[in-house]
Amino acid sequence: MWRYHLLAIATILVWGVTFVNSKVLLLHGLAVHEIFVIRFGIAYLCIWTISPRRLWASSLRDEAIMMLLGITGGSLYFVAENMAVKLSFVSNVSFIVCTAPLFTTLLGLLFIKGMRATRGLVIGSMLAIAGMAMVIFNGQFVFKLNPAGDLLAFCGALCWAVYSLLMKSVATRYGAVFVSRKVFFYGLLTALPLFAFMPWQFPAEGFLISAVWGNLLFLGFIASFACFVLWNLAIKKVGAISVSNYVYLNPISTVVCSALVLHEPTTWIAILGSALILSGVFVANKRGV
Repeated sequence: MWRYHLLAIATILVWGVTFVNSKVLLLHGLAVHEIFVIRFGIAYLCIWTISPRRLWASSLRDEAIMMLLGITGGSLYFVAENMAVKLSFVSNVSFIVCTAPLFTTLLGLLFIKGMRATRGLVIGSMLAIAGMAMVIFNGQFVFKLNPAGDLLAFCGALCWAVYSLLMKSVATRYGAVFVSRKVFFYGLLTALPLFAFMPWQFPAEGFLISAVWGNLLFLGFIASFACFVLWNLAIKKVGAISVSNYVYLNPISTVVCSALVLHEPTTWIAILGSALILSGVFVANKRGV
């Protein structure tokens, strides 16, 4: 099983980098929903090269779950997260979104029979949260509330928790590639209505800029196509709760990439926080639910 844990860790570290990719694209003039549609569009085209010819799930109920996966893990999650960055402080959004494992555990305890929280899970989660806060705030412990942005960030965290639990409900009956293709399809489908209120504005010549097409290819092919398949496979093999705990690792790669690409400063507090995150994830997964 350690192979699937490594897949989950690698996926989360890649997703931590995507905050920087998205910021670069936003600085070049792309809108949040434009980035999402291009990203998932690339992933959807790529996944057809390895996807079986099966088009529909076995029942209407399962097809409805696939649509919910596309919304909670696709359109609503990504749009809410990136809109929150525009309306609130990045530190607020990062901290709130990374509470998704807590929401996953809480929802699992409420709705899944036989699931209980152990001391190891609680201790590991608290260590990871403390480390996550240190990494995100990076020595500047200033937390200012911005209701609209923070509410969107909570919405994103809750969406990802629901996505993780819903994924577990279908992962045992469908392959990871098939489910990922459904997520991309319904994510795109439910995001298209946004263009009725926010028409496309990014100019075509903008895609000739290497920073634009390079980051879009990374987000579409690596962060979406490859990572969603690997993440869904890890949930199938390991379980939604254990895999969700790796979300705490997200800020580590974000901080490293921000320092290298955006030249944002890193302090010893961030390094200590990274160590706490690693310790918390280890404890939570060793003695999890």
